[in-house]
Amino acid sequence: MVLETTKSEEPIMSQSKTVCVIGAGPSGLVSARELKKEGHKVVVMEQNDDVGGQWLYQPNVEEEDPLGKTKILKVHSSIYSSLRLISPREIMGFSDFPFTVKEGRDTRRFPGHEELWLYLKDFCEVFGLREMIRFNVRVEFVGMVNDDDVTKRWRVKSVEKKSGMDLWKGKQVHSHVYRVLDPFRDEVVVVVGGFISGPDISIELVKVAKEVHLSVKSLDVSPGVSKAITKHQSLHLQPQIESLEEDGRVVFVDGSCIVADTILYCTG
Repeated sequence: MVLETTKSEEPIMSQSKTVCVIGAGPSGLVSARELKKEGHKVVVMEQNDDVGGQWLYQPNVEEEDPLGKTKILKVHSSIYSSLRLISPREIMGFSDFPFTVKEGRDTRRFPGHEELWLYLKDFCEVFGLREMIRFNVRVEFVGMVNDDDVTKRWRVKSVEKKSGMDLWKGKQVHSHVYRVLDPFRDEVVVVVGGFISGPDISIELVKVAKEVHLSVKSLDVSPGVSKAITKHQSLHLQPQIESLEEDGRVVFVDGSCIVADTILYCTG
């Protein structure tokens, strides 16, 4: 990973350009630093929430979504927890920014992966690179601009990595933090989960909420839940959630939808 770089920090006098660097891993970071030194305007697009590229350890490779489905995450890094460098630290740094031992950290000559990640974060800090990085941005297209200009230009299309849960404007809370009824007074509430806490909390919420919609995997619920739904006109049984829309709608898998104030996840 050793990259030879120039020693001078003085900008080289040249025509300034706007440059996009894709990825905030080791090569992207040092490229951004060198371009910045030459006086260019640099934007780094990084799909993760921190620097490091392959060296950014991601412990979660699967998750359970609010509907209770386990899904495999698309993670970039292949780093596993116990991994150590197979090359000594002396040859794993940049030529003008040595990968030196720091007190209180991993001082081994062949340190664990986290030490190299921390080294890259130090590199960002020293050279002021973080301010140029756009995190959680995925590049979807790179191509030449078709125009008549002599100067060729590139078009880079990117999107922010946001889910429906991120875009939905209402409140989203988990039953783990549920304590009292007052915060849900006069609200339209969607309760997700049909095991124990979901129906139990739903029956409580009908005392103060405008409407309560219990979203479950199977509409074949217990006799107690069926009785409660019959008893309370404001308590409704719904199938699983299909999507959350930016305008506040909660769309269910049967195509029906409601506009809700709060989603309460009772998913364990």
